[in-house]
Amino acid sequence: MNAQINEDLKVAMKNQDKFTLSVLRMLKSALQLESISKKHELDDNEVIAVLKKQVKLRKDSITEFAKFAKDDKIADLEKEIAIIDKYLPQEASKEEIEKVIDECFSILKPTSIKDMGQVMKEVTKKLNNADMALVSKLVKEKLQ
Repeated sequence: MNAQINEDLKVAMKNQDKFTLSVLRMLKSALQLESISKKHELDDNEVIAVLKKQVKLRKDSITEFAKFAKDDKIADLEKEIAIIDKYLPQEASKEEIEKVIDECFSILKPTSIKDMGQVMKEVTKKLNNADMALVSKLVKEKLQ
């Protein structure tokens, strides 16, 4: 995955696509920082974790910019997210997530919101390519 990002970085340089180039440079920087902190080359799962973190940072920024009606900044962040999403595996659909949650509920038989941690732990084992904020929201709704 690192190789693909580097290759796309070269293509962006050749095409003089400054926006894509800046996003890919930020990604590469974040990956290098993580690699240095872990003191080894990142495997694909670790790269995916870094990319997801970068997407989450941008989504949080969109939320903040929306409060102040900064539409131009929001549009830029959404473009950045679209570029990063090309490197992430396809996320599980809401239906797939609900199916896994139902399976976990049938196994664990939770009775109250206090069991949420246990349910989330089980769901996380089965789903590694899902938006965990959505998973948390769905589990909460089902527990109430």
